[in-house]
Order: sequence, then structure tokens, then C-alpha cells
Amino acid sequence: MARTIVITGGTSGIGKALGRHYAERGDQVVAVGSSKEGGRRLREEVPKAHFVRCDLSSLRQTRDLVERLNTEHPVIDALVLAAFRFNPTRVETEEGFEHTFALYVLNRWLMVEGLRDPLENASAPVIINLCGAGQGGQIHWDDLQLKDKYRAVTATMQGARASELLGAAYAPQRTKYMLYNPVFVATGLHEPFNQPLRSIVRVASAVFAQPVAKAVPPIAALVDHPPAEPLTAWKQGKIIDLDVDRNEARRFEEIIRTLTQSALP
Repeated sequence: MARTIVITGGTSGIGKALGRHYAERGDQVVAVGSSKEGGRRLREEVPKAHFVRCDLSSLRQTRDLVERLNTEHPVIDALVLAAFRFNPTRVETEEGFEHTFALYVLNRWLMVEGLRDPLENASAPVIINLCGAGQGGQIHWDDLQLKDKYRAVTATMQGARASELLGAAYAPQRTKYMLYNPVFVATGLHEPFNQPLRSIVRVASAVFAQPVAKAVPPIAALVDHPPAEPLTAWKQGKIIDLDVDRNEARRFEEIIRTLTQSALP
């Protein structure tokens, strides 16, 4: 039976490759991306996938997306959270959030919370959160928006830790939540940089990064055959331990809930 797979960041990198994998198998793929050009390329390369345009760093657009998905897809078998952008300099969204935090933390929480019902309606629902699980990131409790001495790696690592905490705070009835760290994959990491750093990162990616085609199979295996545990963390296809305090997880989730509610009247 065909399944419904929703993929954020579904027009490039791992997201697009996963979309191609499932569309070719006959599943209904909903690929969410921010640009018309990305959608055009997706339609050319994966014509069976359905493209939905949305600026996922916008809480308002994410809320509208969630409402649309609930209406159009009462059953969602898998939610893959793959949208990410590395910002060498600090960028602030129109709603006043640091961009990495908005895209990597707030958007993912809103997607997971907003799609609880269609996920729970599926026979074997799963969430795959592509993040830096197990990398030792930390939450900057007094400066979540990193207004003081922003660093791109700091923002990324905070987002990775946020995924761990929000995964631990998630309390579904049946949906399996998996944090997946693909490590270094050739997905265009060089693009946000200016020269000459762009060329340096491009060369490093060509030499050291794992091809997207190799990164997809272990992720697809988890979508198709999820573990029995409600929350697991993986690094390049191998399960890893998570060091998460439940009280810390609940505290962080409450902060995220308050932030999103204040931004979405």
C-alpha cells in the first residue's frame, strides 16, 4: 500500500534523494522547499513528487503549511525533517528570530507538534529528524538567539542539542521518533560562503564528504523498519546513546512553546 512521506528540505540534498527513492517506489511524496527554482528542478528530476513552497524559517508560513497538510493528508506515514542552512553570518528572520534557530529548532518543533494527528493515524508512523545528534552541542539558555558573538558552528550545534531535547520531550502514543546524524555529506555546504572559503569548502567536500546516494539507504531503512523504542539516535546508520535530562528537555520545550505562541497570535 502506498504511503505518504512528507519531507522538509525536500528539493535538495538528502531530502530530494529520499523523495526520489520513495516516489519511485510508488509512495506519495510531499517535498517542501523555499524556492521556485528548487521546485522546478524537483519537478524535472522527480516528477512523481509533489512540491509545496514554504519559507520554513517563517513561523507563520510553517503554521499555514501544517494546517494545509492536516487538511490534504489526514494520514502521514513519515515526516522527514531535513531543512537546514548553514549561515556564516548572523541572519534574522522577519519575525525577529536568528535564522538557524528559526529553521533548525522552531520550524521542526511546529512541524512535529502540528502533524501529531495525521502521523498517529498511520499504521507505523515515524519521524526522522536529520540533525547533529551525539555531537555534544549545548543550549545557550541566556542567549538563545545568539545576539552576543554569533558563530555559525555554535548556532548549528545548539540546534543539534535542541533536537535531542525536543525529541526527548515528545510523547507520542505510537509514532517513533528518530534523530539521525548523517555526519559529512556532499549536499552543497560550500554554497553560503564567499570566496576563497567557498572553494576550500567545495574541495574538502569533494574529498571527504559521503555521497548523498550512500547516505540515503540507512535512513530509508529506518523509515521502513523503525525500532521498537519511542526515541532513538543514530549516527551514519549506527545507534548511539543520548545524554538527555528529562527535566531539561521539558524546560526547553516549554520555552519553545512560549516563543512560538507569542509569535503566532
